[in-house]
Amino acid sequence: MTDVLRLTAEETYASELEALLEDSGPRPTGWRLTPKAVLTYLLGGQAPGGAQVSPKYVGARRLMETAVATLATDRALLLMGVPGTAKSWVSEHLAAAISGDSTLLIQCTAGTDETQVRYGWNYAQLLAHGPSEEALVATPLMRAMREGALCRMEEFTRLGSDVQDTMITVLSEKVLPVPELGMALPARRGFNVIATANNRDKGVNELSSALKRRFNVVVLPLPASLDEEVGIVSRRVRELATGLDLPVPRGVEEQIKAVLTVFRELRSGATEDNKVTLKTPSGTLSTAEAIGTLVGGLSHAAWFADGQLGAEQLAASMVGAIVKDPVQDKAVLEEYLETVLKKRNAYSQYYGALNDAL
Repeated sequence: MTDVLRLTAEETYASELEALLEDSGPRPTGWRLTPKAVLTYLLGGQAPGGAQVSPKYVGARRLMETAVATLATDRALLLMGVPGTAKSWVSEHLAAAISGDSTLLIQCTAGTDETQVRYGWNYAQLLAHGPSEEALVATPLMRAMREGALCRMEEFTRLGSDVQDTMITVLSEKVLPVPELGMALPARRGFNVIATANNRDKGVNELSSALKRRFNVVVLPLPASLDEEVGIVSRRVRELATGLDLPVPRGVEEQIKAVLTVFRELRSGATEDNKVTLKTPSGTLSTAEAIGTLVGGLSHAAWFADGQLGAEQLAASMVGAIVKDPVQDKAVLEEYLETVLKKRNAYSQYYGALNDAL
């Protein structure tokens, strides 16, 4: 038992990563695991010694094959998709499996400047002794280049276009210029960049054509079927509940399926049988939001409902996920309740609880 709120991927799955080290196949310079072992780690399977490896990503195998193969070349990887398609999750596990360190992370925002991406300065040393290598403050990108590891850049398109373009030299020449010292830091073998980008959010900065050419883009889709999404959410909810010491009651899959049915129908703009066309809310109602809704419901159930999980414990979190715009989204949900849920006997509790929560 640990008092750390969230362990890194390499800490959580240390035993699986250790078992996969037994794969004696060829591996790119600087990689801890072979590409095949990395794929097994991501998709699940059996390690060479017989140990079972749990799946980290549920989806098309070819997408993960493309991602792993890209990182074995000199091209960077850009994972794109709407929120909740496991971009950050895949990025973290790729870094854990390939480099053994998923913490070399830059969280990109509109306020991120060049010093947070390339390098900074220890100003006390700079004033006392002038520019020197000792005065440099290494960013995760600089550390990854020095160590021959993977650097993760989350929400890459939130960076200003001028800061984005500072990456062109790094990605094409594999060096980090430090003009103040008249030098350039070369990247060691094994270095690469995994960037993620949300193609749904407003206000992001388009990548320049010169920068796009340095990336291989892999688009991660939302789960294709309800059963696939139920499996993903069920596994993640149980993992998060364990970490938070929340009991998972029997029959939780039934509630997961109910929540996901509502989310998927509102997200797609049609009922599962395609007989009724629906208005869609402004939010994405992604898999990640469904997971958050279920974990919130489990917490409510554990502390205020004697561990009983049902529509009453989930309704407030569901409304919070659906109603981002208090006028437009509220009207969308009200219409859905009256035209769809009201007519489904199996959802009568959700109809009443959601109406009460609105």
